[in-house]
Amino acid sequence: MAFKGVDFYGLDEELNDEERLVRDNVRRFVDKEIEPIIGAHYEAGTFPMELVPKFADLGLLGANLEGYGCAGMGDIAYGLAMQELERGDSGVRSFCSVQGSLCMYPIYSYGSDEQKERWLPGMAAGELIGCFGLTEPDFGSNPTGMITRAETLQNGGYRINGTKRWITNGCVADVAIVWARLDGGKVHGFLVPKAAEGFSTRTIKNKWSLRASVTSELFLEDCEVGPEALLPEVSGMRGPLSCLSQARYGISFGVIGAAMSCYETALEYAKDRVQFSRPIAGYQLVQQKLVHMVTEITKAQCLTLRLGRLKESGKVRPAQISLAKRNNVAMALEVARMARDVLGANGIMYEYSPGRHMMNLETVYTYEGTHDIHTLVVGQDITGLAAFE
Repeated sequence: MAFKGVDFYGLDEELNDEERLVRDNVRRFVDKEIEPIIGAHYEAGTFPMELVPKFADLGLLGANLEGYGCAGMGDIAYGLAMQELERGDSGVRSFCSVQGSLCMYPIYSYGSDEQKERWLPGMAAGELIGCFGLTEPDFGSNPTGMITRAETLQNGGYRINGTKRWITNGCVADVAIVWARLDGGKVHGFLVPKAAEGFSTRTIKNKWSLRASVTSELFLEDCEVGPEALLPEVSGMRGPLSCLSQARYGISFGVIGAAMSCYETALEYAKDRVQFSRPIAGYQLVQQKLVHMVTEITKAQCLTLRLGRLKESGKVRPAQISLAKRNNVAMALEVARMARDVLGANGIMYEYSPGRHMMNLETVYTYEGTHDIHTLVVGQDITGLAAFE
């Protein structure tokens, strides 16, 4: 059965034709191509690489960038596309988020013309895959403590040493955007091809969350790259943090899709499941859960619609994105748990989406800035006082 969406407040009327078209196209794609296979991939711990060319055909890779084969979508349309992808699975949305917001965006914003021509068209076409190397084994929430180092060589190139961990797409990437301190000073970004000498990857296994996603470690051991590897137009933490803002924006939309999937599954199940002579949807306790779910989804939709308009007008601030990521991921995780409860024992089966979304969202709650870190980001914004270094 085709998914019709959750729109209790009629927010569809606030969207323009392009935004509705993008959402509906991706919605049909998810119904046809992702929903039938994703449970099996999750159980097997594999990512459906055969979908990557189809992502490209839909314009989902670097979707809100202009030129170089990118779709040039508006930010709301992009957000709605991420919503529908995550309705399928957080790992699927993560692939597209990493490719566009964390890999293509820094090349697009901070790269040279040569770097843009070298990488962006192939990445938009799904022929080249990227990953984003910021998090380290000992530095996650505090990226300024990174110990990965780059040193300038006499030939103008660079030698990089360090380890990155929890890197989506790392083992399948053709290029890694690696952030390192250059010559003991500021952080810089480097484009490290997979064939670079001294560069290697390892898959992180035994995950019970984001199983339909490739998660990796990156090892740089006297890894040498040429002068063309340096992203020339940014230095300091502004570079990686601006990329994270792009990704967090997409997440704030994406998790609404996961919550929608859980709510719709619980609603239909409750209307069909008969206990004590009538459907469980007719009991007060179940109705309370369903009403809470649709209320929180509607609030998150209103929040992201306004956030998207701010972004499109160039007025959005990172703290506003942090508020949305913090609120919406917590909302989606609560909805997933509540939906799993409505399904009872069936809630732990791969046949139904809430359990899988619930496990995925435990990771989304942590990555791209933990819930607590986003609390402190917003806290600093409203008080003017930083509660962390």
